[in-house]
Amino acid sequence: MYGPRDYARVYRENSILTASPGQLVLMLFDGAARSMAIAHAALERPKSDHHRIEIINRELIRAQAIFAHLRGSLDHELGGDFSNLMDRLYAYYSRRLMEANMRKQVEPLAEVEQLFGVVRDAWAEMLRNQDVRETSGAALSA
Repeated sequence: MYGPRDYARVYRENSILTASPGQLVLMLFDGAARSMAIAHAALERPKSDHHRIEIINRELIRAQAIFAHLRGSLDHELGGDFSNLMDRLYAYYSRRLMEANMRKQVEPLAEVEQLFGVVRDAWAEMLRNQDVRETSGAALSA
């Protein structure tokens, strides 16, 4: 018998399998943002909370792993200056997240959340515009 978690897992797997490369990047962006938000909330918990450190560490390491994956997937030959810029941004995000984790400070994390939010939103907007152009092109050729 399948439960709600099983259906959610299957849905998530199918979403990944059918996503475009751009949508996969957005999914990674959303995963990093989600981990940073969880870590941010944990940083604001009382220091007496015994799970606080564990949650902060796990989620910031998860976000750093996503940024490392994104860095590793950049095509510097094809991407040129844009690829180099994104590489430097991902490296900066990772350094600041490491600092937030080591010092258990919210400020470096909040900075990355704000800066990364701009990149994530711009990427999502680019995908929406791409979808509109493809839909318009398909309607014109029909």
